[in-house]
Amino acid sequence: QAAELGRAILARENVLVVGGTSSGKTTLTNALIEHMAREVPGDRLVIIEDLAEIQCSAPNRVMLRATDTVDMLRLLKATMRLRPDRIVVGEVRGAEALALIKAWNTGHPGGAATVHANDARSGLLRLENLVAEATAAPMQRTIAAAVNLVVFVEKTPAGRRVRELVRVHGYDGRDYTTSCIED
Repeated sequence: QAAELGRAILARENVLVVGGTSSGKTTLTNALIEHMAREVPGDRLVIIEDLAEIQCSAPNRVMLRATDTVDMLRLLKATMRLRPDRIVVGEVRGAEALALIKAWNTGHPGGAATVHANDARSGLLRLENLVAEATAAPMQRTIAAAVNLVVFVEKTPAGRRVRELVRVHGYDGRDYTTSCIED
């Protein structure tokens, strides 16, 4: 799984990290960012979040935080002016999901984002629901084009672990076409 995630970063694929509260989504996202900083140090990372949880040692980074007066949607729209190579969003919770998938699909691949969901497939459906807060237009094909990998992390009595690593191939008009990547 680690090798596949490392390959995805080098291939500039977008990774959606999903799980429940305290499952390790941010910890895994921090590890992905650290890999980006180490393997592609020239890439400009724009990181958007509402709480200061994401850590980044990359020299070419811009950290943006939502406030009561500037929400994540506004930050995502402003991100395009910052010339990002990769966009990372900690905790997608609303209409900013549409701005994120549009950015990932228009010349800014290789990012990561987290959402709350109970499994990998539910992560795609959750993203769909969040996008629906911004538009009534069907966006499943756009989501499938934007998200390359979905990683489901869970908290177990033994600790946190990656339970599912799923590659997204597309959308066939009824459902997402995916395949599980085994250990």
